[in-house]
Amino acid sequence: MIKIENLKKNFGETCACDIPSFTINNGDILGLVGNNGAGKTTLFRLLLDLLKADDGSVAYIFPEGEPINPMESEVWKQHVGAYIDEGFLIDFLTPEEYFTFLGKISGINQAEVDERLLLFERFANGEIFGQKKLIRNLSAGNKMKVGIISALFRRPKTVVLDEPFNFLDPTSQMVLKHLLRDYARQTHATIIISSHNLQHTIDISTRIALLEHGQIIRDLPNSEGSAAQELQEYFGAE
Repeated sequence: MIKIENLKKNFGETCACDIPSFTINNGDILGLVGNNGAGKTTLFRLLLDLLKADDGSVAYIFPEGEPINPMESEVWKQHVGAYIDEGFLIDFLTPEEYFTFLGKISGINQAEVDERLLLFERFANGEIFGQKKLIRNLSAGNKMKVGIISALFRRPKTVVLDEPFNFLDPTSQMVLKHLLRDYARQTHATIIISSHNLQHTIDISTRIALLEHGQIIRDLPNSEGSAAQELQEYFGAE
């Protein structure tokens, strides 16, 4: 669970985040939607302690645990997997070397690293591993795949993905939707994604938060795509 209280961030006179109170429940697949500048990435960076808030707080509450403020403790990092952009990758390594490194710093031996990566074989689609390429030389879509796999690799209780469908071909987008739904079902993890692709967000999310000028203006349940009509009306879809 993530509890947000009075969270504020301004850039000059521009309000990037102003959320009085918002709770993301254990097991939610929360889709964040909004036009450019709505504040989606800013909110992600605040959740991941990559940006200092002007006011307010974020607290992670993991099952059977006490609230953890990411600005006061590093413990939350053991339970959160995230991919925001290429800056999260070590691009002078091959994908194999990168995941071996992630395994070492997470206490996962090489045999288990290899076993875990097999779970992503369909998503990788023979384009990432065994190619003898540095991450920096992969296509944008394959870099995205490495980032998404790295976010899920340690089997975290909370997953944060910013625009994960970007650069992926249609087949990979479909596989990713299945991958995230299966991960949520198997682990009961909380997954938070943002996407400009409204249909993918509707397809995968159990709940959708609509942002405008840094504020959550609607919090929509999305059982079997029930949020679709309201979102289409908001974004002016015919």
